[in-house]
Amino acid sequence: MHATAIGFLLNGQQVTVPPGTSPTLTLLDWLRARGLTGTKEGCAEGDCGACTVVLEEADGRRVPVNGCLTTLGQAHGRAVRTVEGLRGPDGRAHPIQVAIAESDGTQCGFCTPGIVMTAWAHAREGGEVHEALAGNLCRCTGYRPIVEVFEALRDDGAAAPVLPPVSSARFEAPGQVFWVPTSLTELLELRAAHPGAWLLTGGTDLGLRISDHREAPAEVICLLNVPELHALEVADHAITVGAAVSYGRLLEVARREHGFAPFGALLARLGSRQIRGLGTLGGNLGTASPIGDALPPLVALGARVRVASVRRERVLEVEDFLTGYRTNALAADEVIVGVDLPRPGEDVILACEKISKRHDQDIATVGASLWVRMAGGMVAEARLAFGGVGATVVRARGAEAALTGRALDAASVEAAVEVLAGEIAPLSDWRGTAAYRLAVAQGRLRRLHLRATRPDLPLEVTAFAEIV
Repeated sequence: MHATAIGFLLNGQQVTVPPGTSPTLTLLDWLRARGLTGTKEGCAEGDCGACTVVLEEADGRRVPVNGCLTTLGQAHGRAVRTVEGLRGPDGRAHPIQVAIAESDGTQCGFCTPGIVMTAWAHAREGGEVHEALAGNLCRCTGYRPIVEVFEALRDDGAAAPVLPPVSSARFEAPGQVFWVPTSLTELLELRAAHPGAWLLTGGTDLGLRISDHREAPAEVICLLNVPELHALEVADHAITVGAAVSYGRLLEVARREHGFAPFGALLARLGSRQIRGLGTLGGNLGTASPIGDALPPLVALGARVRVASVRRERVLEVEDFLTGYRTNALAADEVIVGVDLPRPGEDVILACEKISKRHDQDIATVGASLWVRMAGGMVAEARLAFGGVGATVVRARGAEAALTGRALDAASVEAAVEVLAGEIAPLSDWRGTAAYRLAVAQGRLRRLHLRATRPDLPLEVTAFAEIV
């Protein structure tokens, strides 16, 4: 049985969206039209966090997301909490709201509801405060009182929602059809029948075309309710990641799994908690952006992408899957099923770096992921992948050859640096000139040498001191 009307829990109450409502209307716009104006529009790009709402999972987890990038169709079958839903039964403000008000953590107040929702999620999920707040911008307070509130947060113990089983769904609006399949078989059949439909999972990229560019796609297939795409399996040799696994879930695994710490550190800088709440590796591969944060690590790790259709299943190296500027090797009837991440061995040096104008919430000027396997004090194998320096991720095979068979010393690194200059041809734009991008990429190789030979040497700025 196909559901024909979008339905979800809103602040603990079941709501049904009137038939004919655009399923790609943003959750932000729909909420505000219903009078829930605590959810604000600031940037409409997923940067400012003023539109933050929380998805409540059946297991009790709380996932903050950007309402401006989340569509009504994606909310189907889920539980959404807005700032209005934090009031107690007696109408009193939530303790988090009280704490922020009493600590002078608000001034103009525009950003405050989004910060409150981030705090409500953080109180349960925990983690580092700076990381939690990276997706919420405030230009009044200077953050100190907000940080102090976050440091003292306590979970309110509210029960997890009870979510009913979700059946397959088909939503229609003038000029639009939006499908929500609930099995891989159904998904593949839909894709075969509708090869031109948008494939929507997290929507942190495609969502911009809706919220910012105001596109209204005629056909959308949403992958969020396909269980097979949510598989996340850890084995001795690899991590298998389903195409709909969020970056937030993947980050948790990468942080604790041996060999993946550098990859995890990079994922922690991919957008914000709101972006990582819905964004996926599958989406990054599907859009094939040359500045996608996760793509250079996938190439360097030798990751493989699994794709499927009603005709066949295929496994491709990510390097071969990315074919050009925002293009990939998917056939019209294929979908990305998952990604296999080989575990770096004990003999591997791995660095995953992102150079951008801001530490958080920024697009990379250059992405660099460097994988070097040592044997007997010599480089036995190298995979060097760079983003932001070409139409797609560039694997620097010449520089790899310059390192292989030699000690990882200053001379071999400088030889690789020289070769790299002939392998990449960056462009100049507002994020950086071509010369700057080349210098940054070359600098990542020199940094790799320091990582290997001077593990005691600080390579990151951790604090600033005022000199008077």
